[in-house]
Amino acid sequence: MTSKSRVLSALLQAAGEAVSGQALAARLGISRAAVWKAVAALREDGYAIEAMPNRGYRLAAAEDILTSESVAALLPPESPWRVRVYPQLASTNRTLKQMASEGEKSGAVILAETQSQGRGRMGRDFFSPPGSGLYMSFLLRPATLLTGDAVLLTTAVSVAVARAIAASCGVQVGIKWVNDLYLGDRKVCGILTEAASDLESGGIDSVVIGIGVNFCARQEQFPPELRETARALFETPPAGVTRSRLAAAILREAEGLEEACRTRAFLEEYRARSILLGKPVRCTSARETFEAMAVDIDAQGGLVVRRADGTQCALHTGEVTVRRMD
Repeated sequence: MTSKSRVLSALLQAAGEAVSGQALAARLGISRAAVWKAVAALREDGYAIEAMPNRGYRLAAAEDILTSESVAALLPPESPWRVRVYPQLASTNRTLKQMASEGEKSGAVILAETQSQGRGRMGRDFFSPPGSGLYMSFLLRPATLLTGDAVLLTTAVSVAVARAIAASCGVQVGIKWVNDLYLGDRKVCGILTEAASDLESGGIDSVVIGIGVNFCARQEQFPPELRETARALFETPPAGVTRSRLAAAILREAEGLEEACRTRAFLEEYRARSILLGKPVRCTSARETFEAMAVDIDAQGGLVVRRADGTQCALHTGEVTVRRMD
């Protein structure tokens, strides 16, 4: 970690309190001159760092500048994630999939301030305006997951993101199978999992997981066609609640995804957070549309539904749409 990242981490951990240059130098094992240079570099990046006479440096509590340093500074030193932030990308998933095809290792994370062609399941556009959302993707190369585990992995990520939102934002969200998070009756987050198979082993060679969170926006800022179905976590975030903190919380929760898929320990929480279980739903695929009752989540993360004739089936494919009817 660079001196700039370490100084930023110390100021973030101070939670708006001033820290003297001497204390920073002693804590980080660097010179006072290195502290000064790091502060100057952070100011050039746009961080509002105050120099308070006889007290030291203080980072403005409301700072929400998204940089590689601001996310990395909130991760533990042994974190496996390598974070890069871009001003704009067509799609974080598309960019990371290309990087994966060129040999990028597991643990790569990319974020963008805005996406010009953000997308969700089944090719749908994902509203990605600058400054108001968290748009991120990370790369895994799992050793034990099979191609058929893609839905299970998506359900595990949904729980990880829900936990991260609760921990970093103080907001409890529900999960709509398979990959959407809801606050009340409106969507606040979408997750897109795209896996590349190893044809010889039948396993997953690489998987790119994209997460888009509507972080802060007024309802009128959404396009007219989304105002009845989507919302943001906040209109104005509370002091100290930032996209960097949410991104870091997601990455901390995501560290054990492969083990979570092996043990299925997250499934009980997924069921508890489900906004579909016990509700009538309409299921639409390329073959048919039918009405049913959502009754369970199975061991592979599939949605178990009971048809009107009493027969049950589990939905696992990503090419099926499920909507609540109540």
